[in-house]
Amino acid sequence: MKSSAKLLKFSILLHCFWSYINILCKSNKHYPIMEIKYDTQIADSASRVFAAMKGRVSDADLDRLHRAFEFAKEAHKLQKRKSGEPYIIHPIAVAKICAIELKLDANSVCAAFLHDVVEDTPTTVDEIKEMFGDDVAFLVDTVTKKKKSSYSTSKQVDNYQQLLDSIHYDIRALMVKIADRLHNMRTLASMRPDKQMKIAGETDYFYAPLANRLGLFDVKTDLENLSFQYRCPFEYSDLSRYLADEMALNDGRLHQLTAGLRQLLLENGVETAVKVYYRKPYSIWRRMKTQNSDFKHINNKYYIRITFNEDFDSRTAKDICLRIYSILTNHYKEKPGTFNNQIDCAKENSYKSLNVMLLSSEGIWEDVQICSEQMVESSKIGCMASLDQSKVGEWIEKFKSVLRDIANETQERYIEKIATTLYYDDVMVFTPHGKGVILPKGATAIDFAFELHKDIGIHAKYARINGRLCSMKTVLQRGDCVEIGTDPAMKPRLDWYDNCCSYKAKRALRSIVTIHENNKIHRCPHCRPIPGGETIGFKQEDGSILIHRRSCQRAIVDASKYGDSIVDVDFKIDKMIQYPVTVSIRAIDRYHLLIDFIDNITNKLHLEIDSLNTVTKDEIVECTITFFVHSVKELTTALYELNHIQGVDEVKQIFE
Repeated sequence: MKSSAKLLKFSILLHCFWSYINILCKSNKHYPIMEIKYDTQIADSASRVFAAMKGRVSDADLDRLHRAFEFAKEAHKLQKRKSGEPYIIHPIAVAKICAIELKLDANSVCAAFLHDVVEDTPTTVDEIKEMFGDDVAFLVDTVTKKKKSSYSTSKQVDNYQQLLDSIHYDIRALMVKIADRLHNMRTLASMRPDKQMKIAGETDYFYAPLANRLGLFDVKTDLENLSFQYRCPFEYSDLSRYLADEMALNDGRLHQLTAGLRQLLLENGVETAVKVYYRKPYSIWRRMKTQNSDFKHINNKYYIRITFNEDFDSRTAKDICLRIYSILTNHYKEKPGTFNNQIDCAKENSYKSLNVMLLSSEGIWEDVQICSEQMVESSKIGCMASLDQSKVGEWIEKFKSVLRDIANETQERYIEKIATTLYYDDVMVFTPHGKGVILPKGATAIDFAFELHKDIGIHAKYARINGRLCSMKTVLQRGDCVEIGTDPAMKPRLDWYDNCCSYKAKRALRSIVTIHENNKIHRCPHCRPIPGGETIGFKQEDGSILIHRRSCQRAIVDASKYGDSIVDVDFKIDKMIQYPVTVSIRAIDRYHLLIDFIDNITNKLHLEIDSLNTVTKDEIVECTITFFVHSVKELTTALYELNHIQGVDEVKQIFE
C-alpha cells in the first residue's frame, strides 16, 4: 500500500509539473516546450561536428568553427524551416555532412555553418571576410544564389553556371553545395508537391550526376533515390516493397553464403569482412529500363562485397585482391568473361574494385566485388580521398578544361552540355600503345577519335576495335583496344553528331550542324533540297523554316494555302556538310561498265559512294547508286558525266 501511495504522489507531482510547463508555453511564446527540445538537438548536433573535426584541425581552427556556429545561430535565430524547426538545424546538418561524410577541411565546414547567412539575413560577404577570412568568405559567396532582376535563361541555369564556375578556383564550394542539397533532399517532405518536383528534378538532372562525377558514390546514391522517391512516389514504394520481399526471401541463403566465403578466406590466411548490399530502388528502376524487364527478371539486384584492411599484409591492395580472387575461384566456378579489373582500369570518379561472378552451391551466379577498406572510402569521398595529390590536381584540371569549354556556350546550350559532361557512368578503352582513355558509357569510336585529338576526329575514316575493322559509329565496350584510321580528304558525316556522346566530339562536330541549329532550317523529307538549287522556305509555328525544292508538289500546295509564311532562305553550301543523293541508271550491259560508273563518281568527281546495287537482265543493266554531294552543281555534274558513259540510256535522281 505504501508503494502505491508513493506512486500516486509521484503521478500527481508529475501532472502538476507538466501543467506548469503548458501554462508557461501559452504565456511565453519565446520559451515553448518545443524550444527546449530543439535547444538540446541543436547542441547535440553541433557537438558532433566539433568532435569529428577535433582530431583533424588545430585548436585555432576549432575555435573558428565554434564561432562560425554561434554566428550562424544568432543570424538565423528568428527564422524557421518549412517543417517549423529552427532554421539553424539546417546549417548544422550541412556542416555535419561536410565534416563526417565528406571529411572536408575547417574552412569548408565553417562555410557550411554560414552558407545561408548572406542569402537569408542582412549579413554581407564583407562581414564574413572580416570575421572568418578570405577563404571562408569566398566559399560562402560562391554557394550564395545571386539575386538578379532578370536571368539569361532561368534562375536555375544561372545558379548551375555560377556553381560550376567556382571549380576554376576551388572544388570545395561544389562539395559544400552538394552537402546543402543532400540535407534539403533528406528533409523535402515538408515542402509543397510542386516545390518537391522542382527540387527533385534539379537533383536528378544536375546534383546527382555532379556527385557521381566528383566520386561521391554514397551521396550520389542518396540524391538519386530521394529524387526518385519524390518524383515517382508510387514506383518508389512498389520497388521498395519488392526489395524488402526479396531481402526476406534471400536472407538465410545469403547469410550462409557470406559466412562460407569469410571462413574460406580465413582458412587461407586472409581476414575479411563479407557483406551483402542491395541496390537502391532508383538503381533497380534504371536497370529495369535498360534491360527492358520487370523486377523479377532483372539481374544483379544485390552484390557481395569482400573487404580487407591493407595494414594486415605488406603486399599492395591489388596483390591482395588477386590473392582473394585466386582463393575464391579455386573453390567456386567463375562465369567466363565476368572478371573485371577496375583497379588498373578505374573509373574516372575514383571507384576501384575487382569484380567477378561466382556460381554458388544453389546454382546462382553471385556478383562479387573485392576491394580494400581504402577503396571503399575513396568511393565515398571521391578524388579528394587520393593520397596522390598530383592525381587530384590532374582530375580537377581535366574537369576545369571541360567547364571552360561549356562556359563559352550560349545559355540555350549550357544546360544541355552540363548533362553531357556529368554523365553517370564511364568506360575505359585503350590505344594500341596501352594508353587508357576514359569515355562516357555508350561512347563510340567517334568519341574516342576526338578525345585523342580534334584533327584525328575530323579526318577519321574507320576504326579497328580489338583488331576488327569497324564503323566509326560502333559503340565501345570497357577494355576495347581501338585504333583510328584517318584520311586527309575525309570529312565528318552529318549523322556523326547523333552518334557520339562526349562533349569534345559534339563540340568539334558542331560546325556540321550549325546551319540547321542556328537558322532552324529543316529539309523537306520528300524532295530533299540541296544547297545551290532553287528552293523555297515556309516559316513554321515553332519559328523554324522548312525548305523545299521549288518543284516540290508539297511546296506548291503550301504556297497556295499559306502564302504569308513564305520566307527567303539562305541555304548556303558548306564543305563540311554532305547530302546523300540516289540516282538510277539504265544501260546496255558491257565489260567494264560498273567500273566506269565508280571511276566517274570517285576518281573524276571525287565524290564518295555510300551504296551501289546492280541487276542485269537480258543484257539490260539497272543500277542504283547513292553518293554524297555538297551542292546541286556537284549533282548536276555527276548526272551529266554518268549520262555520257558509253551504253548509258537513262540517268535520273530518285526519291524514296
